[in-house]
Amino acid sequence: MNKLTVAVSLLLITIGVHASATSDADAIAKRIAPVGQVYVAGATPAVAAAATGPRSGEQVYQSACFACHGTGALDAPKHQSADWKPRLEQGFDVLLKHSIEGIRNMPAKGTCTTCSDDEIAAAIRFMTDGV
Repeated sequence: MNKLTVAVSLLLITIGVHASATSDADAIAKRIAPVGQVYVAGATPAVAAAATGPRSGEQVYQSACFACHGTGALDAPKHQSADWKPRLEQGFDVLLKHSIEGIRNMPAKGTCTTCSDDEIAAAIRFMTDGV
């Protein structure tokens, strides 16, 4: 009976250690996983961006544009300000092209890599509405 108790105890300890090691390995893998990727213009992305569905201009503005266009950082024209007038005089298509490709201090798509061109256009319309 004593040998049986020792054998069962060893078996349970072995199972517990193995389960702990597996969960530790999973936790370590999650902690050391990369948080992002570098994308070079013109290169094919290794992983396609997940489709998130169409977002409104305000949603795109709040999630991606506000950091600069809400504060005026890096000379970005603020939301619904007169700073947009000279840009709008160039025409909406030029403004959209610059927003998608990037211009001066603004990176391509304003760092919203998951935004479609239509979502970028909606964000521009939201920021320039009433100007």
